Amino acid sequence: MACGTSSPCHWNTNRSGHTVVNEAAAARVVIVEDDKAVSDVVAKYLALEGFDVTTIADGSKAVEHICAQPPDLVVLDIMLPGMDGLEVCRRIRDKAPVPVIMLTALGEESDRVMGLDLGADDYVTKPFSPRELTARAKSVLRRAQGPLAAIASDMTGPLKAGDLEVDLRSREVRVDGALAALTAKEFDLLAFMMMRPRQVFTREDLLEKVWGYTFGDDSTVTVHVRRLRGKIEPDPARPVHIQTVWGVGYRFET
Repeated sequence: MACGTSSPCHWNTNRSGHTVVNEAAAARVVIVEDDKAVSDVVAKYLALEGFDVTTIADGSKAVEHICAQPPDLVVLDIMLPGMDGLEVCRRIRDKAPVPVIMLTALGEESDRVMGLDLGADDYVTKPFSPRELTARAKSVLRRAQGPLAAIASDMTGPLKAGDLEVDLRSREVRVDGALAALTAKEFDLLAFMMMRPRQVFTREDLLEKVWGYTFGDDSTVTVHVRRLRGKIEPDPARPVHIQTVWGVGYRFET
């Protein structure tokens, strides 16, 4: 497939190698990566796995495209020319609650942490295998779209704890009546813990139950907890709801 670098390139191919003209059920993924070799390999692999993929090499064009047509998932490289991936993530987060997986260079821990601080749901370190990225993409989408659906359908009202209110059906969180802007993963983390009050979870537990990983860097959990506290706690330094159990992990207090 020949694609120019200045405009989005669309991929949608099934396992037999034939282009899929119309597959409404396919999850839509936007890959923002300026390295065409990397972008093409990842796009082809994801398309063969059934994803409807669009590739964009320019950060500014990516923001415009994603905000106009929010996909189900964004795979975002941090090292982009011009507007870098961190700024793209920041602007996306201001406009649309789209799950984001960031691609980072080996050893760039500060970039990973900053990306998570900006609201990215996960990260994959380069060099990576397309299979690993596909597994992460499926996990993020599964957690974003389905883990609370069955529970939400049986709920007759929102979850409440003090001035905190969580509606599983609408995926809205209100603090003292005001709507809180949570990312998809922050919402899942809060809802998971809120439905299990006073139960203590290790970071590894949360990484497995909320992110769907049996391995990985548990700093992802730490960053999300910090961000979540900043959005729902009156004093994040002295949290009322998401409390640290020293040497173990976290628990939710009502």
